[in-house]
Amino acid sequence: MRHPNPGCDAMQDLLSLDQVAEILGLHVRTVRGWVREGRLPAVRIGKQYRVAREDLATLAGRSVPAAEPVRRARHVEASSIVEIDAIGPAAANRIANTLVAAANAKPREAGPLRVESFYDEARGRLKVVILGSPQVTVYCLELVDRLLEQGEP
Repeated sequence: MRHPNPGCDAMQDLLSLDQVAEILGLHVRTVRGWVREGRLPAVRIGKQYRVAREDLATLAGRSVPAAEPVRRARHVEASSIVEIDAIGPAAANRIANTLVAAANAKPREAGPLRVESFYDEARGRLKVVILGSPQVTVYCLELVDRLLEQGEP
């Protein structure tokens, strides 16, 4: 089996026998028979056969539709965990509520933002998890810093 573009993902150029049957308008049993007879070159991967697009095109005497390219949009997300020790419940509640309000008030174009907070009263520790775009995450971290500078309410 030849791979026309050695630099690209070879799996995109391999078709299952079901896909081959659909492209040719045949029953999958017919395609399996051609593979067993050696009429259609195929590679066995695990328990299934795969046929190279190039080999199918040669057999069919026509071009075979190319696989659709994977369409991806760039997505950048930052994950931050902030742990604050020696903080009282009122201050922890103020920070958590302010971050949730900021998450709800942010402009839509800023992208998704998720804020979770956990307060351990026995240890006096607040843990805040912030997931969002780098810009929004920086804003939230600066907000936490400003709130901490203000001290306990």
